[in-house]
Amino acid sequence: MAKFLLSLHVLASVLFIGPVAVAVSMFPRRAKAALAGGPDQASDAGVLGVLHRITQVYALLGVAVPVLGIGLAQVMDVLGQSWLIASMVLTAIAGLSLLLFVLPGQQAAVDALGLDPKDEQHTKAVGGLRMLPMTAGVFNLLWAVVVVLMIVRPGSTTGA
Repeated sequence: MAKFLLSLHVLASVLFIGPVAVAVSMFPRRAKAALAGGPDQASDAGVLGVLHRITQVYALLGVAVPVLGIGLAQVMDVLGQSWLIASMVLTAIAGLSLLLFVLPGQQAAVDALGLDPKDEQHTKAVGGLRMLPMTAGVFNLLWAVVVVLMIVRPGSTTGA
């Protein structure tokens, strides 16, 4: 059962968290181009909508990763180990950063598309873009640390 859950957990991580990480990383640059106008604005706006939708949908699907991880930890009897607790806390922080900062920032940028650059909503969205690259970086860094903890498992008593 542990190998089956581990396989599902890793597959879910790759298939669901990977696309979110990529979309979150690509979004700020494309948003800046789309909101600045220019010859490719329509194309940039379309890409922006797709990246935001990928972030939303795959983030929702990504909930399977911690759910499967908790099930796996129960089967392996490692729920109380420090490396796993740290991973769970970092996963929660990553999820909250996505929910509280990344997704609202993306939504504001998408909502500002097509507005007059003098419009307050447009100006606010452009100003909010300064935070998106940082929050994207923090989100991806947290997931990278979680992956390292899952592999290295410092202090693990499982012998791996």
